[in-house]
Amino acid sequence: MNYGNIKKTDVSNGEGVRVSLFVSGCRNHCKGCFNQETWNFSFGKPFTPETETELLQALAPDYIAGLSVLGGEPFEEENQRVLLPFLRKVRETYPEKTIWCYTGYVYDKDLQKDGRKHCEATDEMLALIDVLVDGPFIEEQRDISLQFRGSRNQRILRLK
Repeated sequence: MNYGNIKKTDVSNGEGVRVSLFVSGCRNHCKGCFNQETWNFSFGKPFTPETETELLQALAPDYIAGLSVLGGEPFEEENQRVLLPFLRKVRETYPEKTIWCYTGYVYDKDLQKDGRKHCEATDEMLALIDVLVDGPFIEEQRDISLQFRGSRNQRILRLK
């Protein structure tokens, strides 16, 4: 898996000050996407053990509320398989911090058993996530007044 960006003090992608990881690779290709360069699975840098260490260290300060994972698309199957062991480490190291994840897929349609993005990693990955923001960005429903999402169809789901 590659990633396009890491923000170590992000206040736009979840509650509180967060560390945000923007993974590469997305098959949704939403019209009007703000992060089109991350559609390419080869964009950015490889997600390595050093990247994990950097992120875990960035999460350490008390003022950091947690981790946000965005994209690209975290729920592309190949990304799930890399993210799952990393999210386990985050949860084990910082059980008090929250994990937010953004997906263009729909939780109850695409990510549940028999959904088109469900794989062997999905259930555990969802179990590690506190808040899931789901649904594709729909340019015609764009609303800049919404907190933590870009279009009215997107939902903020508190999984825990």
